[in-house]
Amino acid sequence: MAIAARITSKGQITIPREVRERLGLRTGDQVEFVEGPEGFIFHKCIDESAFDRWQGYLKAYAGRTTDELMEEMRGE
Repeated sequence: MAIAARITSKGQITIPREVRERLGLRTGDQVEFVEGPEGFIFHKCIDESAFDRWQGYLKAYAGRTTDELMEEMRGE
């Protein structure tokens, strides 16, 4: 499938609606152009996942039982 677009005098391009929908692009999304052997590849930049962002966040609680944690939270 080939979809064409025209570059403006400012070097801007309008990404066709079909391409935006298939890539899930929304206003403000960041895209990346990667050069490969056959030309450039264009794709949506994916933000760090929520799992990666919070990985290791609970290390201070490692090795403790649920009962110990609940007792600490409730206090005496």
